[in-house]
Amino acid sequence: MISIIVLLGALLSLVSAIGLVRLPDIYTRSHAATKSATLSVLCILFGLFLYFALVDGYVSARILLGIVFVFITAPVGGHLIARAAYHSGVSLWESSIQDELHTKKKNQHSSS
Repeated sequence: MISIIVLLGALLSLVSAIGLVRLPDIYTRSHAATKSATLSVLCILFGLFLYFALVDGYVSARILLGIVFVFITAPVGGHLIARAAYHSGVSLWESSIQDELHTKKKNQHSSS
């Protein structure tokens, strides 16, 4: 059971790495990095926690804090990086269909 969880985390990490290399722009790459990499790290840390708890009989609060920390900070960091890229003028991929932030900006300027 523990090895399956760790293997799943490793496979999700591989998917994240492939997404970082293959996706076309910063916004889709950020999505791949935050979603699958966060889930992969969480799976590996949870597998580590289960191993120590079930095999060694040692419950580690540090691993639980690591899980909580990664779960909270990684998606926020990815969002902030994408937001900073957008505000600094990094263009979307040419096949992007919708720019929701651009339409929000237009609506805010027209209503004021």
